[in-house]
Amino acid sequence: LSICFRTVEPLEYYRRFLKENCRPDGRELGEFRATTCFFSSGSITTADGSALVKLGNTTVICGVKAELAAPAADSANKGYIVPNVELPSLCSERFRSGPPGEEAQAASQFIADVIENSQMIVKEDLCIANGKLAWVLYCDIICLDYDGNLLDASVFALLAALKNVQLPSVTINEETGLSEVNLKQKTPLIIRKHPVATSFAIFDDTLLIVDPTGEEEDLATGTVTIVTDEEGRLCSVHKPGGSPLTGAKLQDCITRAITRHKEVKKLIDKVIKSITPK
Repeated sequence: LSICFRTVEPLEYYRRFLKENCRPDGRELGEFRATTCFFSSGSITTADGSALVKLGNTTVICGVKAELAAPAADSANKGYIVPNVELPSLCSERFRSGPPGEEAQAASQFIADVIENSQMIVKEDLCIANGKLAWVLYCDIICLDYDGNLLDASVFALLAALKNVQLPSVTINEETGLSEVNLKQKTPLIIRKHPVATSFAIFDDTLLIVDPTGEEEDLATGTVTIVTDEEGRLCSVHKPGGSPLTGAKLQDCITRAITRHKEVKKLIDKVIKSITPK
């Protein structure tokens, strides 16, 4: 089909492919783009853990910075996790420079909900001394190249970066009351659950395609993101308006998400194994 037709009638162009159960990029409806993950500890030297994830052309980097702070008065035994998603103008012409737009704010809120609902990190584990000292984890997720499905790539990059974090040992000197940090003694972060997001675009209110590109998201009548953990437990269903889904379709999405979880977990484990000293 010609490029002119694609430009003038993009939706009709897509429908002709979808009728044949495939997409213009050659993928089947339930097929993800090539997914890669790198631990980029060398490239962000200021971060305590970082990772870069590519989902097709969509490229996201996550850096985690750990700092010490006093716990809040009403939660004396808890630390903090502060996620922030950035969509700079360099990643796509659809974003402008300046304060975070709606999409970046919605993505940051989604990540915060995933952390909370999945209990991937329990805030009590970040407490060093009750009422006195706790870790704050600043998780900056920056999109370097945007071509759809930001949420899947962001959750993946966050999980990989957190698995890459090593926290130094901290004690409080009883005489001075000051904290003492031992950078020679580091321990990995305790990650209790491994959430993975799987996103779908809904075409013409009925047809579901997995891992949509930017163009597919623009043409879709809705999107849905399912987050599951390694036990197949549902952590969250994110559906910002659009076409409604039947119970059966939603169940199909959950089943596909559970399979996707295994693929992503295998990929992370493989990357960790490759960088672990023998």
